[in-house]
Amino acid sequence: MNLKRRKNPIVEPSRLAFRDLLSEAAAGILQRPARSALTGLGTVLGVGTFVAILGLTATASAQIDGRFSLLTATEVAVEDVGGSDPAQTTVSFPSDADTRIGRLHGVEAAGVYWPVKLAPDAVQAAPVGSGAAGEQIPVIAASAGLLNAAGPHVRQGRTFDEWADSTTQQVAVIGSGTAAQLGITTLDTRPAIFIAGSPFMVVGIVDDVHRKPDLLLSVMVPRGAAEKLWGNSSNQGAKMLITTKIGAAQQIAAEAPLALDPTHPEYFRAASPPDPKALRTSITSDLNQFFLLLAGICLVIGSVGIANTTLVAVLERTGEIGLRRALGAKGRHITAHFLTESGLIGLIGGIVGTSLGVLTVLGVVMARDWTPVIDPATVAAAPVIGLSTGLVAGLYPAWRSSRIQPAEALRR
Repeated sequence: MNLKRRKNPIVEPSRLAFRDLLSEAAAGILQRPARSALTGLGTVLGVGTFVAILGLTATASAQIDGRFSLLTATEVAVEDVGGSDPAQTTVSFPSDADTRIGRLHGVEAAGVYWPVKLAPDAVQAAPVGSGAAGEQIPVIAASAGLLNAAGPHVRQGRTFDEWADSTTQQVAVIGSGTAAQLGITTLDTRPAIFIAGSPFMVVGIVDDVHRKPDLLLSVMVPRGAAEKLWGNSSNQGAKMLITTKIGAAQQIAAEAPLALDPTHPEYFRAASPPDPKALRTSITSDLNQFFLLLAGICLVIGSVGIANTTLVAVLERTGEIGLRRALGAKGRHITAHFLTESGLIGLIGGIVGTSLGVLTVLGVVMARDWTPVIDPATVAAAPVIGLSTGLVAGLYPAWRSSRIQPAEALRR
């Protein structure tokens, strides 16, 4: 009787299903929850910083753009260039310069000003002889329109008007810093100051301005009084500040020299504001480059933490790796296992970091009363960045684990 020859049994190759891979990786993470949490903390901080920085940068850029549009984009400066020698040239602005510019469509306020040439210690408080502790206080001759254009916040008193200017009243408006230097704390006593020996009654104290913050450290007197006492020559050149409605600055800059002096418009040079879109782009680009560098550093620190902890886990689990290899696990299976662990840690850290980053942006904008600006692409990309960080950080430890030989591992 012929017996059939039995075929040699075929050994099935070792396989590792994706579902099993995920469950094994999750079990490895949950086996040491405290260590896994500390490992993912670096990624949480890195991704959270990334989201918070981009969100705050976009929000701050929007606020900068809004402030630029309201202030700088509505400001025109006109400079007096009427003479070749400013030290010997009288002011070219006519006495009714504010009125002439005010007739232009789109102008909200306009005023002329120039620094008065006086001795360094010309400003004295009453009684005569008590100065500002040796500090020089500049004196600005200004038309009534300048104070309206600068947008002052008057703490006490008021600013001088066109009547005080036209009638050469010897009154003064001082900044809060100058008032502190001169020891003036209240206007109830009707304080006076002496400028080059001439008395001026202080009618107002200004503690803030929207434009020209250097006015807060000066003494402002009416243009008419300055011309009567010291003439109308300026060693630094007279200027005019014009505030306009949004969108009218370019037109006003072109029309102002002709409106001031139709016969000699070349005596004046008007400077219009730069393009707000170009300035916003430049500011946003600079902020993004700087803060993205910081976010990148945080991510590198997080990836180093994951790599270090994963490598320590590989060394601690050498016996487990050897047992898996002895039971048929391939080197690629061990590599995939540790890569999945590090990738899961990075992904979880990315999700948590994204949430914390968004909450940080919302907390800051609520405290500052801003409008939050967060790009959805940033929120969507942040967890992916965390996953990628975990995978990259786990490459070397995973490769190291695949090189462990079963016999050597089991002897330890």
